[in-house]
Amino acid sequence: VIANASEELKELVEKINAPVADTLMGKGAFDGEDDLYTGMLGMHGTKTANLSVTHCDLLITIGARFSDRVTGNTKKFANNAKLIHIDVDPAEINKNIHVDCKVIGDVKSVLEIMNQKLDQQSHKEWMEEVLRLKEEFPLVYNGQGLTGPYIIEKLYEITGGDAIITTEVGQHQMWAAQYFKYRAPRTFLTSGGLGTMGFGFPAALGAKMGNPEKDVICITGDGGFQMNMQEMATSVVQKAPVIVCILNNYYLGMVRQMQQLFYGKRYAATCLRRQKGCPDFCKGPNENCPPYVPDFMQWAKSYGAHSIRVTKEEEILPALEYAKNNKDASTVIEFMIATEDIVLPMVPGGKAMNEMILKA
Repeated sequence: VIANASEELKELVEKINAPVADTLMGKGAFDGEDDLYTGMLGMHGTKTANLSVTHCDLLITIGARFSDRVTGNTKKFANNAKLIHIDVDPAEINKNIHVDCKVIGDVKSVLEIMNQKLDQQSHKEWMEEVLRLKEEFPLVYNGQGLTGPYIIEKLYEITGGDAIITTEVGQHQMWAAQYFKYRAPRTFLTSGGLGTMGFGFPAALGAKMGNPEKDVICITGDGGFQMNMQEMATSVVQKAPVIVCILNNYYLGMVRQMQQLFYGKRYAATCLRRQKGCPDFCKGPNENCPPYVPDFMQWAKSYGAHSIRVTKEEEILPALEYAKNNKDASTVIEFMIATEDIVLPMVPGGKAMNEMILKA
């Protein structure tokens, strides 16, 4: 993405007839609708991408750093493969994973040279195996009620993928990475690596100011959004209207997911409705929990922004259509999603990429 090398990447992939997986920060470098695309790799990656990397005999890594979210247990990562690592930064080579071949240089220049030197290849049996995996292990989610994945799918449907998506950090970020198909570079702006809550809304405003004719959508959670929600003032003053989709589950969802799966549902410091008198460990919101504060609808109106609260599936598309058609100010859509929905697949910490939790 940084090297503006997506066209060269596409040429290489077609020339060597290989499947493609991306990292969170590599979204859009390769067309997410392409038949050769297997999905995101890693902790919340697709089973197809993780199995393909586990079983391949040659792994070409371009501009990625082998972070723990991608490799899982490094001793079990791509053990069947020879590894080629292409990166502009020599400090990244052999830092986390030992590789068999290193190429240090600007990705665009390196791929141009490779494409000139390589002959057309065909790997029919391998590609048939990968396509079979894609068919056998699609991403699936709870189809009942209002869920994050369903909202993201509808968002993709109404935009046709022609939008810039930004996120905060958490469950909504992973759903946005999994279920929105990014077809071009710089259409997905998110904080990987540092994982900074509060990133998404200011990023959306910057993207809108740089691309005033483009639909810019910030997908966020009720926790992360509160880190920089005051930037609505910037949106109003700078006349930079964006669409803010808040997936509200009353929790710091990604941490709560870890507590749900691995710590006996002892929800400590993750419930955003906690009040004096609550038990030491929250057992989930109930009718005795206080009303949610802040009221995002009233907050948005106080800035002169539009606001819509969505509680039913049939309300999703009308809300998104309203937001797309009313561009005089930002629109905040609050989606009231289920509390205990979790991001799947998931590779637990310390496990190999093929040791995935597929259902809770």
